[in-house]
Amino acid sequence: MLVSGAGTNLQALLDACADPGYGAAVVAVGADRGEIPALDRAAAAGIPTFVHRVSDFPSRPGWDAALTAACAEHEPDLVISAGFMKLVGGIFLDRFGDRFINTHPALLPSFPGMHGVRDALAHGVKLTGCTIFLVDEGTDSGPIIAQAAVPVHDDDDEPALRERLQQAERALLVQTVGRMVSEGWSVQGRKVRIGR
Repeated sequence: MLVSGAGTNLQALLDACADPGYGAAVVAVGADRGEIPALDRAAAAGIPTFVHRVSDFPSRPGWDAALTAACAEHEPDLVISAGFMKLVGGIFLDRFGDRFINTHPALLPSFPGMHGVRDALAHGVKLTGCTIFLVDEGTDSGPIIAQAAVPVHDDDDEPALRERLQQAERALLVQTVGRMVSEGWSVQGRKVRIGR
């Protein structure tokens, strides 16, 4: 898993993985900055961690190559961006593109980018949600794996809606990762199918 902050999605997956029937395990946690709660969560669970700050490398491709190598060392079936706030490059996508997943707090393709919750509220939608998708070279533009709808209440502000979206996102991530690992998945064009 790749993280940048508190690690609530990481914790949801760690909790799920504690059940042997879940069928998946977090093999490593990587971050783009140190001293974040997500790394503490990983350490408490005995999960290996690594940190690669962009500023520690002379070029962005150098960082991308190092991140790719660090992930590859742990031989993951999936790489999960759990609040990881950096865009990976071509080296990473060449290695993990068909198994690198991310979450987004909107029903893509609506409201991509950093402000999905704010943009949905500003647009006045009555229904939003969260999306799990395969990462590609665009911004929140990869093939969609799963989505969950969340109603927008008339009195919602950004923090209230974000909290409900994060709850839905954690549940959807746990469910989707569990299914992908146990049932497999295939990609044909923009369509992702879970199951063999």
